Amino acid sequence: MSTRAARGPLIIGHRGAPGYRPEHSAAAYRLAFELGADAVEPDIVVSSDGVLVVRHENEISGTTNVADHPEFASRRTTKTVDGTKHTGWFAEDFTWAELATLRCRERLSKVRPDNRDYNDTEPILRLRDVLRIVEEEGARANREFRVVIEIKHAHFLLQAGYDIGSLLLSELAETGWNERPDQLIIESFELGVLESLSRARVRSTLVYLTERFGTPPDEPRPGRPSRSYSWYRSDAGLDFLAQRVDGISVAKGNLIRVNALGRATGPTDLVARAHARGLLVYTWTLRPENRYLNVKFQTSLRGTEWGDWQSEFGLIVDSGVDGIFVDHPDLGVAIREAGFAT
Repeated sequence: MSTRAARGPLIIGHRGAPGYRPEHSAAAYRLAFELGADAVEPDIVVSSDGVLVVRHENEISGTTNVADHPEFASRRTTKTVDGTKHTGWFAEDFTWAELATLRCRERLSKVRPDNRDYNDTEPILRLRDVLRIVEEEGARANREFRVVIEIKHAHFLLQAGYDIGSLLLSELAETGWNERPDQLIIESFELGVLESLSRARVRSTLVYLTERFGTPPDEPRPGRPSRSYSWYRSDAGLDFLAQRVDGISVAKGNLIRVNALGRATGPTDLVARAHARGLLVYTWTLRPENRYLNVKFQTSLRGTEWGDWQSEFGLIVDSGVDGIFVDHPDLGVAIREAGFAT
């Protein structure tokens, strides 16, 4: 099904509005809608008792105050998740009741120091809490907002005994969101869990996420060769995906053509090639700070200052993309309105 906005790309609040509030906090989600987002994106991991918890990663020390809880000191450990070693505290080692005692903190504290004023003021959320916020904000605005659920670490969690895809299906049924196909988008960097949801006939738009480099953590799978993320963006890869999902979501760098100096020269043909196969295309993540912009649009060496974000965002929108993930939803709305002004 199509989720293309009538006038330009869907504006997706990336974990709410983390440019202004700590990510995945209730305030960030509500503010995203106030600033004009069409949808918000919660990432989901799992607690030890099977509750779907909204966190950027299953390692939670960078986004909560867990390190300040002496009762949890013994839970600090090291794990290899999706091929990378991490040391800290992991959501799947806590019950939901324990996680509910934690508070949100700004993840990019050096980039967005003002957000530290909101540290430790709000509890972390479950997926059902975010779905309720989407419903409440929709009722307030008299419109149907969308939610883009990103499944994190499906292969790793399955090896640990948690079938996050099945848990999500149960959650959608219990909350009634399995009856809202036009409002529900599910994405993952792992195709296997999306295929499982498709076989279960989940009523949503399924979107395959790709990193710029590397290989998906659930590759290789039985009966298939190991395929890199870049392969999935090739013509053969897009043909393969078109039989399995509704869209792809790519790093913004995959939509920007650059010269030998790394300076943007225009959009790539990826959107056109995907659209030719009936696939939607989303992109992540548009941010205004110099450190996140292509070198052509950086206005100083100060990475935390805002650069010429208007030009980079405009280039992305000009590619014909169907949805953009933004940390500052108001900036996404502004560039869409500028591009489609009559």
